[in-house]
Amino acid sequence: MMKWNLDDLPVFLAIIERGGISAAAHTLGMPKSTVSTTLTRLEQHLGLRLIDRSSRSLRITAEGEVFYQQAQRIMEQALATDSVMADLGSVAKGRLRVALPPAFSQEFVAPSLLSFQQQHPEIDLEIVVTSQGAALIRDQVDIAVLVGELEDSELVSLPLIRGQLIWVTSPEWLAEHTLGSSVHDLRQSIQICETRYAQRRLPICIGEQLDTLDLSQGVIQVNNPLVVRHVVLSGGGISMLPQHYCVKPLSEGLLQQVFPHIRLELASSQLTAVYPSRRLLSPRVRVFLDFLSHICRDYTLAYQA
Repeated sequence: MMKWNLDDLPVFLAIIERGGISAAAHTLGMPKSTVSTTLTRLEQHLGLRLIDRSSRSLRITAEGEVFYQQAQRIMEQALATDSVMADLGSVAKGRLRVALPPAFSQEFVAPSLLSFQQQHPEIDLEIVVTSQGAALIRDQVDIAVLVGELEDSELVSLPLIRGQLIWVTSPEWLAEHTLGSSVHDLRQSIQICETRYAQRRLPICIGEQLDTLDLSQGVIQVNNPLVVRHVVLSGGGISMLPQHYCVKPLSEGLLQQVFPHIRLELASSQLTAVYPSRRLLSPRVRVFLDFLSHICRDYTLAYQA
């Protein structure tokens, strides 16, 4: 017969995931002494040392690691069961906190937000505009949209856009400048770029040949592609932009693609939605993921057309 208490599992998981008793107590809203007592009680009932404690740090033991993996599965099953029972026959409702990158929130999400609200009036939606969505996904947001490759394999991912970076300029700038074809010619025309690309050795590919471009100096750096786009539209030379932020201005003739033979060997322009739940999703999370997929699919169809 099991001697330990299932109610102690969330406390144990919080200690491991938050990296300490004090942090776990803060997250759970419990006194530190209660968290410490819960851990001691759990170890006594199991007859195993789960965490080695010192005055400065905690270290999970081999037995603690095994118990942690099992505890995760138990809690996931319990939460999934609770979600099923709570949401049977219900509409999407409740608080939903989402982290979105600045450019994506402005260009893709903002134009359709009122429509989403009208379709799901019982969802209390809060959008956090930030480029640090991955850091918030654990405890503070339900969904985050990330730019670039996903590094945390523990998160569930939903690819939204797999675009590429292209070189663009304005027709007005192009009319006033002679456009060469070499990497040197390209570099001389770049006045601004996104901060993520301001590298000393930015990888590029010319045909089958690999090369690099130095954008670490003499280039304005900004952490928002829409600002880069605005400067380029205003005659600010050539820069690279994710293709999904160029579809409309390219179709309207406000931007022109240049240097197509110099490709950027980066996957950092892709957009991915991530969330922590491995199993069943609440209706409010599900409908917002559907909303994101829908608006990005509309972009793809418009571009293909």
